Amino acid sequence: MTSQQRQNKILTLINDSGFVSIDELVERFQVTPQTIRRDLNCMADAGKIRRHHGGAERESSTENEDYQSRKINHLAAKKAMAMQVAKMVPNGASLFINIGTSTEMVARALLQHRGLRVVTNNIHVASILSANEDFQVIIAAGEVRHRDGGIVGEATCDFISQFNMDIGIIGISGIGSDGSLLDFDFREVKVAQAIIANSSKIILSADHSKFGRSAMVKQANISQIDALVTDKPVPDEIDQLLQPLGIDVFVCS
Repeated sequence: MTSQQRQNKILTLINDSGFVSIDELVERFQVTPQTIRRDLNCMADAGKIRRHHGGAERESSTENEDYQSRKINHLAAKKAMAMQVAKMVPNGASLFINIGTSTEMVARALLQHRGLRVVTNNIHVASILSANEDFQVIIAAGEVRHRDGGIVGEATCDFISQFNMDIGIIGISGIGSDGSLLDFDFREVKVAQAIIANSSKIILSADHSKFGRSAMVKQANISQIDALVTDKPVPDEIDQLLQPLGIDVFVCS
């Protein structure tokens, strides 16, 4: 069993029981305590669990990390992913770009494009893209969420639904083993659903830490996307969902 396979099984155990001890895991997997500690530390660094002395517990499903922490987490991976997403966007395309630090990185990678028409509910994305005078940037109506500059609410959904765009570029907080796309804020989820419904193609940008991460609101299913851009090979259970659907997967080292 590889370390990744063992960590996936550990994550399932933690999600099922809420907390597992190092001793339990040593006995179950027949490895040393040092190996289990390395696994748990790696999973904690990826934001999948909360590490405690003697064991680990589920990451919170009700509260996301603060915005500044998310901006710096997996920064190199997000830059590589953003460059890949930018390659998939032709000049002159119309785009939705939603809330998230990954999508903000995509906005920076798009600055050398020409003639883009962008609708966004992310103040930071609008600010980044406004530096290119050849772009038309439209910012959605609604309530500004102070913690991260996201715009949410019924007015935002209504605004988004007025458009029919070539591409929707979305981020996500968590991806369940059944392919559920998960987030923390119901209002943000409703806006993302409107983006999915009004885009000809959906590109999901999600680094490896999102796989197996829990959040309390179901946004959509991975079957509703057309392309996934990530930084490490996807877990086996997700790969089995993607392959029959013909969804393009781009792994950016």
